Amino acid sequence: MGDMRTGYGEALAELGSMRKDVVVVGADTTQSLKTSLFGYKFPERFFNIGIAESNAVSIAAGLALAGKIAFVSTYAAFIPGKCVDQIRNAIAYPNLNVKIVASHAGLSVGPDGASHQQVEDIATMRAIPNMKVLAPADEYSTRRLVFAIAESSGPCYMRLARPKSPVVYDDARFAIGSSNILRDGSDVAIVACGLMVAEALDAADILAQEGISCRVIDMYSIKPIDSDAIVKAARDTGAIVTAEEHNILGGLGSAVAEVVCEHAPCIMKRVGVKDTFGESGEHDELLAKYGLKARDIASAAREVVRLKR
Repeated sequence: MGDMRTGYGEALAELGSMRKDVVVVGADTTQSLKTSLFGYKFPERFFNIGIAESNAVSIAAGLALAGKIAFVSTYAAFIPGKCVDQIRNAIAYPNLNVKIVASHAGLSVGPDGASHQQVEDIATMRAIPNMKVLAPADEYSTRRLVFAIAESSGPCYMRLARPKSPVVYDDARFAIGSSNILRDGSDVAIVACGLMVAEALDAADILAQEGISCRVIDMYSIKPIDSDAIVKAARDTGAIVTAEEHNILGGLGSAVAEVVCEHAPCIMKRVGVKDTFGESGEHDELLAKYGLKARDIASAAREVVRLKR
């Protein structure tokens, strides 16, 4: 198991050693998000401003205007949850070089309950012009994407999960606007992001025992999305299932459907939170209750394979 937050904090500290123009803004959660690792090494470039998320976003915008690469982080319930106005008008509209990295997204926040379970953040952020949206699957991909967004000009939003996550990668390349095929197959393609990538791989194992061949794609870049990979999967398999720890409205499933309906129509089902709020509970129990486990992905895959016949 790995920890996305540790991967983020350690990658930030390494990036800070490589680039003197990197600064980090926090909002009272710097220990939790591990951005304090950067602060210990570079206190003159680290700003923990307390519980003032809208201010954190605006300060990051000002630092970007001064020529810095500004990372700003807290929990997704607060950024973007409490400050979409500042993100839209102070960062995205002027296309500033601010990197928003939010942890504790999705149902897997667990006991904190519905108020802290952001299941609409991807939809919110991908609808904002100029904003790139990323959702890594594990600690390794989180580390690599920190460097990718630092090299990319303009605003980015990267979504991390709270719990430890299964190891998906030991070596791979990551680029904004791309994706990774983790397993090839011909009957159905499962397109997943975040914690659901590991569940998608488990679903492929279940289906393989039934003679169903699954292609599994880690669509870590949700905006810009890898349209070529989606179109190829639709044409090669004729059936797609998406899997995300997010509302099925406006998230990865919607982004994939937009590509499919315009360029390569095929049978498709979306696995995700079904337009409802969450509740308090342990993260694995919540994923099971809300239909976000490997068995749920496998069930959706069986259905699309049946329908295409």
